[in-house]
Amino acid sequence: MMDAAQPAIDPTQPAPDSGSSAEASAAAEAAHDGIVHGAQVLWRELSQLASDHLELALLETQRAGKSAVNMLIYAIGAALLLITAWLGLLAAAVVGLAAWGLHPAWAILIVVAVNLAGAFGLYLLIRQNSANLRFPATVRSLKSDLALMRTMGRP
Repeated sequence: MMDAAQPAIDPTQPAPDSGSSAEASAAAEAAHDGIVHGAQVLWRELSQLASDHLELALLETQRAGKSAVNMLIYAIGAALLLITAWLGLLAAAVVGLAAWGLHPAWAILIVVAVNLAGAFGLYLLIRQNSANLRFPATVRSLKSDLALMRTMGRP
């Protein structure tokens, strides 16, 4: 009795091991050519994809550069408007002090002195914060590591 899982042997077909070696090598060569062709197609597609990504990055870099220039121009315009607004406030302060009976020259000097005091305060804050630009914790850490390496005999 024949098992249902096993296929029936067709006597008209040659046995699997009775084929010629030329046919087997031709089949192996065809399979190899198919793999090589597939690899070449994959390589072309990957190259095109990489090229597309690089082109997109280049276009976005150009766009980012133009946007940065525009932002700088807008910032300069905003700074000029803020400066003129500040000058307007200073003029209003001088006029207000003069309206209270203070001589206009003294009013101008008071406004200038307040501006200079504010600028000096900002200078002190800038100087205080500039120490952080030197990466003090990183420098200390590197110096301690260097000292530790020297005690261990490493240069």
